[in-house]
Order: sequence, then C-alpha cells, then structure tokens
Amino acid sequence: MKKRIWVIFILATFLLMSALAFANGGDTETINYGFWSIIPPLLAIVLAFVTKEVILSLLLGIFSGAVINVFATSSSGFFMKLIESYTKTFEYPVNALADGWHAGIIIFTLTIGGMVGVIAKMGGTRAIANALAKKAKTARSAQLATALMGVVVFFDDYANTLIVGPTMRPLTDKLNVSREKLSYIVDSTAAPVATMAAISTWIGYELGLIGDAFNALGTDVNPYGVFFQSIPYRMYGLFALFMVFMVGFLMRDFGPMYEAEKRARLTGKVLADGAEPMLSTDFEKELDNSDIPLRVSNALVPILTLIIFAFVGLWYSGGGLEEPFNLEGIRNAFGNADASAALIWASALASIVAVIMAVSQGIMTLRKALEAWVEGAKSLVITTIILILAWSIGSIASDLGTAEYLVQVVSSSLPGWAVPVLVFIMSSIVAFATGTSWGTMAIMLPLAIPLAAAYTGNAPSTLVFATLGAVLTGSTFGDHCSPISDTTIMSSMASSSDHIDHVKTQLPYAVTVASVAAVGYILVGIGLPIWITLILGFASVWAILRFFGKSTDPKDLKAI
Repeated sequence: MKKRIWVIFILATFLLMSALAFANGGDTETINYGFWSIIPPLLAIVLAFVTKEVILSLLLGIFSGAVINVFATSSSGFFMKLIESYTKTFEYPVNALADGWHAGIIIFTLTIGGMVGVIAKMGGTRAIANALAKKAKTARSAQLATALMGVVVFFDDYANTLIVGPTMRPLTDKLNVSREKLSYIVDSTAAPVATMAAISTWIGYELGLIGDAFNALGTDVNPYGVFFQSIPYRMYGLFALFMVFMVGFLMRDFGPMYEAEKRARLTGKVLADGAEPMLSTDFEKELDNSDIPLRVSNALVPILTLIIFAFVGLWYSGGGLEEPFNLEGIRNAFGNADASAALIWASALASIVAVIMAVSQGIMTLRKALEAWVEGAKSLVITTIILILAWSIGSIASDLGTAEYLVQVVSSSLPGWAVPVLVFIMSSIVAFATGTSWGTMAIMLPLAIPLAAAYTGNAPSTLVFATLGAVLTGSTFGDHCSPISDTTIMSSMASSSDHIDHVKTQLPYAVTVASVAAVGYILVGIGLPIWITLILGFASVWAILRFFGKSTDPKDLKAI
C-alpha cells in the first residue's frame, strides 16, 4: 500500500510540475526543455526501483514525456492537452515497433526463445548441464566457464546474451550460482566484449563515427587504426571483463550480490523469494520424471548452427561476396552487415534444425515440436513488451533533447587533463538516462573529439585517444547498468532473472569498475603512461575484491 501511495505521489508531482511549466505551449520553435527533458527516463528508473513493476514504470515514463511534449507544443485547452498526451503515449511504442531494426530484434528474440523451447523439451540443455558438471563441479568453475563462453561469443551482444544465458543456466542452477550472478556475467561479457572486438556488429558503426569525427576536423586518419589505438583506453570495458573473471576465481562478492550468492549457496535458491524471472523455466522440470535420452548433441548442434550461420549471415549481408576473402574483407563485411536480418536467418535455421532433430529421433511429433517452439517464444512476450517500451523511452528522450541537455554540462574551458574523465562521466550519464550506448556515441563523439583535439592542434594524440576511449566505454557503462537498456533487459531475460534484482546486484559492481576507470582517466590526463594506468587499474579491482569482498565459498559460508 505504501508503494502505491509513493507511486501516485511521485507521478502526480512530476506531471503537475510538467504541466505548469509548459502550460502556455504552442511556440514549437523556441522550446528548450532543459531540466524537464530528463523527467521521463528519471521517472521510469525511479519507479522501477521503487515498485519493481518495470512495464508500469516504463509506461508512466512514456506518459510523462508525452505530457511534457504536448503541453509545450499544443495550444489546446488543459483537458484537451491531457487527451492528446494520452493518445501520444501510444504513438511511441507503435513507432518503435515500426522501426526495421527493432522489429528484427523482436523477431530474433522470439525465434531464439522458440529454439530454446525445443532444445529444452528434448533434453538438450539438461544434457549440456550434466556434461559440463563433470568438468565444472564447483560454483567457481561454473562462473569461469560462463565468463569464458561470454568472451568466445564476441561477434554480437544480443547473440551473446541469448546464447550464453540459456546454455549455461542449467549448469549454474545445478551448482547453486544465483540467477543474479549469472545475469551479471552474461551482461558483463556482452557489450563490453562486442564493442572492442575487431570483427563484430559494432565495428562498422564505431568506425563510421570515428571517421566522421576526424573528417569534421579536416584530419585524415585511418579509422580502423584509430579504433585499435583507442582499445587500451577503453578502461571500463577492460576492467569490467577483468572483474568478471576475478569474481569467479576469487569467489568473493560484496553488496547485494553477496547476499544473493550466500542465499544460493546455503539454501539452493537461485532466485530470491518473490522474484519474478523474465523467462519461465517450468517446462524444464518436466524432464525430471521423463525417459527422454539426454544427448549433448541435441543442444550443441542447434547452437553451433546459430553461431556459424550468424557469422555467415553477417558476412553475406555486409557484401562479403564482393569483398576479398581475407581479414580486411571480412572486417569490412561485418562493418556493413545488417545484423538484425543476419541474426534472424541464423536463429530461424537453428530452430528448424532443432525441430528436425526432435522429430527424427522420435522424441516429439512434429506437432509437439512446433508447440514447444511456440511455448518457448511465448515465454519471451513480456521481454519484447519491455524492449518496445524501453525503445519508446529512448525516442522520447530524443524528442525532448535529453542527451543534448546533459552534454551542456561540459564546458569548453576545461583544463586538458580533465577532458577524458569528464567526457567519460558525461557519456555514462547520457547512456544511463537514455538506455542506449549507440545513441550516446553518436551524440558525444562529434563533441568530444574536437574538444580534445583543440588542445593538440587537431592532431591524433594520447589525449584524443583517451577521450575517444572515454566516450565509447562510458557509453557502454551507462547502458550496461541502466534498467531501461535493451541489453540489460535481455540479459535478465536470457538468464531467467528478476530484472530489478539483476540491476540492483550488478550496479555496485559496475559503479566500482567505473570509479576505477574514472581515476584511470585522470591519471592518463595528467600524463601517466597508459600501460602503468592499466596495471594500477587491474590491481585496484583485484584489491577491492580481495579486501572488501566476502567469500562465497560454501565452506566459508557454512562456517559463519
């Protein structure tokens, strides 16, 4: 009851203030939303944490953005503006779903869900868990194996989450690793890996932004060379990956994650009481009392089909047939690839392979196999709704100029040494508020690169590379820990974790790593060599876990 009262109070306050602020709207050419532009994402994030009702929180955030927009631009009467706000609220989800890229991701997600449903029903995921359990017999080895698989599936962050999560979940459940920890590992090895991979669905986008930023300065550079030179300065991504492996190796945690791991180790509950996982796994329990033969191939073959043909599809859709078949040609093809189309092709083929295998082995009839596929796809309906609403919040933030307002905080009179760290902080805030790393990169790079280059005569330099790395990795950090980010949502879904529990347990880890990275940018700004900065950063992450983390080893927990 108290939560409902708070929700009503917060929403009513925001809407009333927004309406009063723009009560005399109608002059669309002079609108500067300023502080009000951050209300929709801020409201959605606050309500999501308070109520744990993600869909409702996103809808209310969208409605608040519609109110601000309508009251600022419409000259109608007060009550007519409210009606217009209500109708405009639903324009955003429709437009989000009408976007070709978004529609492709939705189809890909549902198709992956269908494939996982068939694989699970014929015992494939259980067979993989049993096979891995023979080698990964402890929570430590399960976490390290999951992190390693996350690095191996490097070519796309969406594919990473939707492959690693469902594949490794039966193993981590069996070895009492919490779903919160699984979703953290999945999330931390998705975008942080894809954004630095030499061949990925991110590379073309990043190279295009880098090339445009330097062309605007009149500086002729090789974008791919600049990309590689910026990798040592992607400090958040590098430290985040290091922390994932250290958390698993040292078996030490802190904050809410420690409580989640302690619960899982001592009670076997991989989910907290009252948790609402975004993906149901009830159908997997049917295997406990069945005589279905558990074969690893029943999961491995469809998954390998997905991975191999995702590579082939990305290469083909990017014009691979017209490029020389060498590293540069493959890189160019991946950079120009239509990732959503390629992933749909691969996931559909993997689903077909799974159905054929189930029917040919007599495990299921064709009708049962198709029902299993539909059941698996249906389990992701809630996820697709949340994705659409998250994209809608991003559209509202774009309409209101949220990112532009936040960027105004950066002053052109900054001392040179402070540019990388402040650009990192600003990129993080923009990405967190808007839930998009790509959008943040597109906004920040054209502003940050000239700002840094002004101190070096427009020539590529350590300051420029550090600033470039700060934008790219700051965008990843903000998107990584934002509850309205699509990759964060998909990580919760793929791991069958409660979304807010995932965000709450991951946030302290992400902020810790970001803090270490921020100090690193200060050190680089004042002239410390990057290799020394990285060593100090890695040592700091290790020390934080070693001296502030608490052991989650079952032996130590039982001794408490």
